[in-house]
Amino acid sequence: MYKLTISGKITNCVIYFALTLLGFITLYPFIYVLALSFNNGIDAMKGGIYFVPRVFTLENYAMAFKNKYIVNSYMITLFRTSTGTLLSLLLTSMAAYGLTRKEMPFRSAIIFFCFFTTLFSGGFIPYYLLLKSLGLLNNIWIYVLPSLFSFYYIIIVRTYFQTIPNALRESAQIDGLNDIKIFFKIYVPLSAPMLATIALFIGVGHWNDWAMGTFFVTKRELQPTATLLQFLLTEINFETAFMGGNVNTALMETKIKSTTPESLRMAFLVISTVPILMLYPFLQKFFVHGVMIGSIKE
Repeated sequence: MYKLTISGKITNCVIYFALTLLGFITLYPFIYVLALSFNNGIDAMKGGIYFVPRVFTLENYAMAFKNKYIVNSYMITLFRTSTGTLLSLLLTSMAAYGLTRKEMPFRSAIIFFCFFTTLFSGGFIPYYLLLKSLGLLNNIWIYVLPSLFSFYYIIIVRTYFQTIPNALRESAQIDGLNDIKIFFKIYVPLSAPMLATIALFIGVGHWNDWAMGTFFVTKRELQPTATLLQFLLTEINFETAFMGGNVNTALMETKIKSTTPESLRMAFLVISTVPILMLYPFLQKFFVHGVMIGSIKE
């Protein structure tokens, strides 16, 4: 076994300390937000809360889930993330499979056209007018349809598909399988780590996107959690933003007893962050394998 020298041990200690410090700096803001979200809002105004809540309470979360806009925004976000990810992944992988076939007519022209259009943008106003002409403004499908196509992801999936031996497809064709069955029974199972990685990127993009709900949706009941969170964190009149301008007596009494606008913001910040964080452990083995694809040449 290789024995480290004194300088090597010192170097390792410095590296471990730097990485530990960096990890703490990265994690601490979430710990601070979590502590405030579980602390009594009136007590939190005194300050001095850094790691754990001083006066533990669930009232911030109870009040948050009483608001119809927050519950509805969660449903919108879950719909757009699940539906958008599945449809986008299906379209991306099928398009990539088609572009791997050398006998596909005009394959090079299609690839060049898709690549060339990614170099330019029509601008915000033409894009807005296009969405308006398609009837997608204030429509829940505005979160799904415009983001179905990503040429960047198609290139990644196509590159991986090209590493699968062509003999597998030829043998499947001899057995009588058509392209659809070959795609779902051979290419998809063999590409699970890569597809899981792409799905994670697409899903996180859907979950964190606030721009679509801000610029193209004016109905509060159609706005996702990211848009609502951005609005709550920047809105000066918190009652108008959080309660939609209708604060009833019961909720106001609850607010006076234990909650404040700041504690409610922290609770909603945790509510909108935790679900996507919980998804990563289940996809970690696929994610690590997927990002390593193509890093080693044999």
